[in-house]
Amino acid sequence: MAKLQIKPADSCTFDQASLGEVMLRLDPGESRVRTARQFRAWEGGGEYNVARGLRRCFGMRTAIVTALADNEIGRLIEDLMLQGGVDLSCLQWVPYDGIGRTVRNGLNFTERGFGVRGAVGCSDRGLTAASQLTVGEIDWDALFGTAGVRWFHTGGIFAALSDTTPDVVEQALAKAKQHGVVTSYDLNYRPSLWKAIGGQTRAQEVNRRIAKLVDVMIGNEEDFTACLGLEVEGVDEHMKELPLEAYKRMIERAVSEYPNFAATATTLRTVKSASINDWGALAWYDGTFYEATHRENLEILDRVGGGDSFASGFIYGMMTTGNAQQAVEYGAAHGALAMTTPGDTTMATLEEVQKLAAGGSSRVVR
Repeated sequence: MAKLQIKPADSCTFDQASLGEVMLRLDPGESRVRTARQFRAWEGGGEYNVARGLRRCFGMRTAIVTALADNEIGRLIEDLMLQGGVDLSCLQWVPYDGIGRTVRNGLNFTERGFGVRGAVGCSDRGLTAASQLTVGEIDWDALFGTAGVRWFHTGGIFAALSDTTPDVVEQALAKAKQHGVVTSYDLNYRPSLWKAIGGQTRAQEVNRRIAKLVDVMIGNEEDFTACLGLEVEGVDEHMKELPLEAYKRMIERAVSEYPNFAATATTLRTVKSASINDWGALAWYDGTFYEATHRENLEILDRVGGGDSFASGFIYGMMTTGNAQQAVEYGAAHGALAMTTPGDTTMATLEEVQKLAAGGSSRVVR
């Protein structure tokens, strides 16, 4: 079984780079989108959130590969990303036509949910600059070879944006492999993104092809089933959450079908209400399963971005310790902390992650 071979930090400009779309998130706070009169603005995007978490919480050198329409909204997203500290040298600016006939920036209206009312996302991302990226536009040899990157991350959200983005993902992953860069991919299945372009059938066609180029595969049970077609036998079809042993069988099937997976990781979430979840995580590495501390009745303020924060914590742990148990604990702790604050992106510190991962309490810090 393959082990991850991660380049030394002093040989690369970046510890990690992500490929994905960055949207402007508009948050109505405690209100609802349909009745809101004001919104708070954030930046966010599944793949970007991982890079930002690694930069802001874990202090790593990260970059984002993306594109924005050059207008006031695009410049606002840029300003928010600059605050996040992620390197923007691979950001492509696309001329704006004044009205958005040919190119736009993505908007994501997100309700947090509370109690029996679940979180709701309503995105407006057609014709976005990032969705129109094509093979050949990005100089991957310059990023992975000349500059140097230790770990590259992308995912199923970006791959679902258009007919061209899956090819961009494949080229990026292939180039990363040529340059000895570890690759990770979060399946992140979103029915709303796929339903108009072929649904689950198209999602599986795209993701099964991409999976062959991935070292570290991340996703929950819905992702593995919807994107890779990995049904788990012996589970009641009415069961809302998979038991732990079923998760393990699913992962065993995945690594059997895709022997290129050096590691896999998944969050374990039981939704009791929008505000209360049971939360944990499971990883497979070097033929062994590693389970994070399971937290029951975790109080949630904003669940969006919890999985991305898990991914960044797991990646940090693998890059710095090589210990999968430590990595899955970091991931689960970081995801839990990220869901206690508003917005897609983390507000946690490394010290808070380490404390929670080590079993620390939530007593006041003075």
